[in-house]
Amino acid sequence: MTALTIEHMNSLDWAVLIGYFGVMVAIGVWSHKRVDDVSDFFTAGGKMPWWLSGISHHMSGYSAVMFTGYAGIAYTYGVTSFVTWSFPIALGIAIGSKLFAPRINRLRSRLHVASPLEYLKNRYNVSTQQALAWSGMLLKIVDVGAKWAAIATLLSVFTGVSLNQGILITGAITAVYCTIGGLWADALTELGQFVIQLLAGVSMFVAVVLKLNDKHIGFFDAWNQPALHGHGKPLVGPYGTVFLLAFLFIKLFEYNGGMLNQAQRYMATGSAHEAERGARLSAILWLIWPVVLFFPMWMSPLLVHAQKPDGSDSYGLMTEQLLPHGLLGLVIVGFFSHTMAMCSSDANAIAAVFTRDVAPVLSARARAWGARSGLIAARVTTVVFLGLSMAVATQVNSPAFKDIITVVIKWVAGLMGPIAIPMMLGLLRPFRRSGPTAALTSWAAGLLAFWLVNYPINWNVSGGVPLQYQVSVPLAVSLVLYIVIGYVKPEETPERLAIIEKVNTDGDGVAAVPVPANAGDDVIGAPAAE
Repeated sequence: MTALTIEHMNSLDWAVLIGYFGVMVAIGVWSHKRVDDVSDFFTAGGKMPWWLSGISHHMSGYSAVMFTGYAGIAYTYGVTSFVTWSFPIALGIAIGSKLFAPRINRLRSRLHVASPLEYLKNRYNVSTQQALAWSGMLLKIVDVGAKWAAIATLLSVFTGVSLNQGILITGAITAVYCTIGGLWADALTELGQFVIQLLAGVSMFVAVVLKLNDKHIGFFDAWNQPALHGHGKPLVGPYGTVFLLAFLFIKLFEYNGGMLNQAQRYMATGSAHEAERGARLSAILWLIWPVVLFFPMWMSPLLVHAQKPDGSDSYGLMTEQLLPHGLLGLVIVGFFSHTMAMCSSDANAIAAVFTRDVAPVLSARARAWGARSGLIAARVTTVVFLGLSMAVATQVNSPAFKDIITVVIKWVAGLMGPIAIPMMLGLLRPFRRSGPTAALTSWAAGLLAFWLVNYPINWNVSGGVPLQYQVSVPLAVSLVLYIVIGYVKPEETPERLAIIEKVNTDGDGVAAVPVPANAGDDVIGAPAAE
């Protein structure tokens, strides 16, 4: 096993890549015709079919971190990359298909909101809504910045362009199609990207199997090779039982709407039942498809020698070694498809949060936006968000962030819980007692817990705080406080109970509590369709 000599893409690979970019932009232009107001831009007007919602939901959860950071975990530890990542996501979405998907859909269909956080000002109060909105936006800027850095890292391996050039190229192209086409453009490009990554993933899987056969190594024999010693164990290294359980809870909240972009896929379908069907489809895809993607990564120690200590370049090196030109370009397009799907969906979600939740609080003029001005503001916000995340991407390997996988696992997983818990649990009847005090306290204490276990405590503990506690402690603190404070200081009011009933029931059936005259559509304010 020797270090791989890098061979950059040739003209055929570039043709495939440029053709892909052209198709993405064309879809954005076509989708522009379907966007008349902010409801269309942010929630597809509630007209998205369940199967497209499910595929879009699945694709918007991937990025090039899969082929860098998680490829490094697969290279170093083996199958734990699946057991502690995509399996918890699949299980979390399956649970959320009943628990959260229908309720989030009703935010649009019954409360007429266009942002997943828009209902919070009445479920809790404006202060809670603003705290969750601002912290969610800032976290997403960092999260998407890590995704840009990941795809730029891969692009530099294959083309030799600098990290900053790679960030600029991918960010600019994504900005074009998601800014003009909104959620329709996101979903339709994600459908095309799903087909592309299906072809690319199968091509890579077959190439690895053929290469192993050339070495006279069968599938089961491979696990007995010295290079894969211990790689068949499901929980190894820092990825133990506590990490798995914490990640399951984190992904239950994150991939069912806690990170906002997946919530939009539930809101975009025509009914609560269709949102549930879309979520189930996404869960099935998360259970099956990552195995095909991970198999080459599990076998990579037998085929290449990673040049980076964390093994994050192993998949890129293996791709260049095994695939002919043309197919190499297709797999590189697959890398882009994952990242651009996630980043464009995040941009749309954050634009919804800013224009619907933050701007009206900051400016009286924003409260008076009509259909045209609201749509212009949504597009401008999308571009600004992408620009900020690209700026962060240039710093993702600085000492403050350390590396891509640290940002994605520690920062995002650790900070997501305190932000998502008040939003997600606030939809459910059992937590109706938890009001603004519970929401804000759990949010603030969770952020404080993240800072403590990652910095002061981490610096003063021999060997540092284990990763599993860095990501689980903030979630646990927020969850416990949200529940306990709700019982110690219940703050349910008729107006808040009415909103909870609105998202827990379909139609005009009898609610479990008396519904005030001003509850329902008028509680939230103007309908999403301006």
